[in-house]
Amino acid sequence: WEINGSFYQPSAFLMMGIPGLEALHHWISIPFCALYLIALLGNCMILFIIKTTQSLHEPMYYFLSMLAVTDLGLVLCTLPTTLGVFWFNMRRIGFDACLTQMYFIHILSFIESSVLLAMAFDRFIAISHPLRHSSILTKMTVIKIGLAILFRAMVSLLPIPFLLKRLTYCGKTELSHSFCFHPDIMKLACADIKVNVFYGMIILLSTVGMDFIFIVLSYILIIKTVISLATKEECLKALNTCVSHICAVLVFFIPMIGLSMIHRFGKNVPPLINTLVAYTYLIIPPALNPLIYSIKSSHIREALLRALRRK
Repeated sequence: WEINGSFYQPSAFLMMGIPGLEALHHWISIPFCALYLIALLGNCMILFIIKTTQSLHEPMYYFLSMLAVTDLGLVLCTLPTTLGVFWFNMRRIGFDACLTQMYFIHILSFIESSVLLAMAFDRFIAISHPLRHSSILTKMTVIKIGLAILFRAMVSLLPIPFLLKRLTYCGKTELSHSFCFHPDIMKLACADIKVNVFYGMIILLSTVGMDFIFIVLSYILIIKTVISLATKEECLKALNTCVSHICAVLVFFIPMIGLSMIHRFGKNVPPLINTLVAYTYLIIPPALNPLIYSIKSSHIREALLRALRRK
């Protein structure tokens, strides 16, 4: 403990794996390794295909590249501590290291939410104004959107580590997961955390919450446009271009909303459920997104097959 008068701060936290299943951690690590491997290889493959295929140098695939980079970042943030706990029972993480990991996990989550919104906007423009799509979403516009997404996430979350660092901690130092999460750290404090709770909720609602609302509004407008199309075939063709994105949105937002609700209102939720939802939120989307887009996007599928034939 670091003591400064009445101010107490732990030098480290203790991370948990899956509560109640500690004896099976080595076996449980097998599916986790498989998911991490799929996420790493899949997202690297998406980036390689888009970079080397000239026909994929358009807004939809630029945003997909941003999504792949974000997913890689999430994987690399949680992989060392998660496998460290499962393989070597390395549960200790320094206080500052924990805050750093937490900051990047939340930044990348917010970036993923914003990228999914940008992809929804891209689909809306492509379906509603196909002739103006390339003039509206130019390469420079896409770069500006990407920088704005990064800036918003970094600035909005910058106060969080400092708000946690000012708190006094005492007693329990065990985190609920094998990574650091803001609500998880905050609950270990024995000081008034109203500012942390209020700021965290405001930031979540004004960023991820607004992103989700605008994604829903985008699809309402897309459906209105699709209904106005002349033939059933045109409707199905237009909607088919959105299937991959809809799947990615559901895979990301459902566990995220579930985890937020559990942390704020689920006092009686079993620890195992809390842990499983957290792992689902941070590991499943990076692993599934490359599979979703590889299966549904004929352009990526064809580019992948060409690359394999060349090999």
